[in-house]
Amino acid sequence: MMLTTRGGHETESVGAALGEFLREGDLVVLGGDLGAGKTTFVKGVARALGVRDPVTSPTFTIVQEYDGPVPVAHVDIYRLQRVQELHDLGLEEMLDDRVVLVEWGDVVAPLLPSERVEVQLTIGDAPDMRAIEIVAHGPGWDARRDALDTALAAIRGT
Repeated sequence: MMLTTRGGHETESVGAALGEFLREGDLVVLGGDLGAGKTTFVKGVARALGVRDPVTSPTFTIVQEYDGPVPVAHVDIYRLQRVQELHDLGLEEMLDDRVVLVEWGDVVAPLLPSERVEVQLTIGDAPDMRAIEIVAHGPGWDARRDALDTALAAIRGT
């Protein structure tokens, strides 16, 4: 599904729409332009999952964890220098009991589980415009994919 947003509020709303369909064990891989709104998107996902704490970029901490009815791990691998560091983070263990969102995950996509949602954010022609492509992969999404697409299409139509 491809959507276009104007401003951070709309980008966050698209994240919230996806968040409504996420459950513990789900992986969301975010990629795209620097400054395109990956963390803003994650704020929407976290809000939909019941996180009440402010969501901030984990660029320097690498991992931010948030408690809520569905716990969230927000990972930023931009500064990792070796593949081993990805393993050292314990990403697979994180997937046991929370939703995991990985910024810059497209860089290491072949090393990540194939069951995932891929989100690509691209800066548009206007300063506040973003193109967001969301694709769900794997059998765990078979039962949710149509409902997710319908919810996203409703946003696109507004």
